[in-house]
Amino acid sequence: MPKKIEISHRTIIFTSLLVLSLWLLVQILDIIILAFISFILMSAINPLIDRLESWRLPRSLSIILVYLVLWGVIGGLIAGIIPSLVDQTGRLIRLLPSAISRIEFFNTHQQEITQQLLARIGSLPENLLKVTVGIFSNLLDVLTTIVVTFYLLLYHKNLGVYTNFIFGTGAHKAGEIIAHIESRLGAWVRGELTLMLVVGLMTYFGLIALGVEIALPLAILAGFLELVPNIGPVISAVPAVLTALTIHPLTAAGTVSLYFVVQFLENHFLVPKVMQKAVGVNPLISILSLMAGFRLAGPTGAVLAIPVILILQTIGLHFLSFKRLEKLGGE
Repeated sequence: MPKKIEISHRTIIFTSLLVLSLWLLVQILDIIILAFISFILMSAINPLIDRLESWRLPRSLSIILVYLVLWGVIGGLIAGIIPSLVDQTGRLIRLLPSAISRIEFFNTHQQEITQQLLARIGSLPENLLKVTVGIFSNLLDVLTTIVVTFYLLLYHKNLGVYTNFIFGTGAHKAGEIIAHIESRLGAWVRGELTLMLVVGLMTYFGLIALGVEIALPLAILAGFLELVPNIGPVISAVPAVLTALTIHPLTAAGTVSLYFVVQFLENHFLVPKVMQKAVGVNPLISILSLMAGFRLAGPTGAVLAIPVILILQTIGLHFLSFKRLEKLGGE
């Protein structure tokens, strides 16, 4: 005789609430990503705000000063780089088809490859802008992120009040975890910016020394792709080597050597010094998280994959240490 399966009202209510929560989560995913980006930026800037505040500057004034300096630097860099970037990118686009034609391996599919390459790189200045702005989705999201980050910084000192309200007796432990997460995320942001700058400069001066005149867009691409660990540097080398082939095969060989040396110096000197304290993530986990992040949320997901792993890793480590202490206390 078949068993009769009964579903209680509580199970139906729970399932309905779960489905509704998942649906709501999907609907506000872009807002969650925006808030997460704001939290990462707050984690990076907050130590500087605390330092200024220790000099007896009001917190709001400290935040405004840091904002003005940051946007002044960013605006100055954009104003100085964009004209050369557009000019050199145009030259790069014109050179790449002839570079591809020199590679025997591609000759049988030259037309196909050229069309695909031009489709991807033909609007490189626009694509670079899209990738940058795409992290925040659009201009409105950028402004919203700036405002949310401002308020996160402004009310950061009230964190203890919020944790007490939410976690009650576990507020102290929650505060420790949040502080550790902020520390690691802030170190990751500052470390990534340092790596991007150093790798971009090394690539730029190396390409100039090799006689590659259109070094600026290639160096910016190399610096920007530092955000994608393990895979990014390999991707950035491809257009540089193709461009060098239009000059001379020896220049192409020198370009390969340059990117190899930059990668060697980064992995053996820069990353251990700059990122050791921030990112202790296994390379295999990094690659898998990047793939998952890209599949779920495109380029934005790939960039945010490592911060998510850092948060999960930090929570896991604290949870395990807490369980260990409980076990020792029970004995």
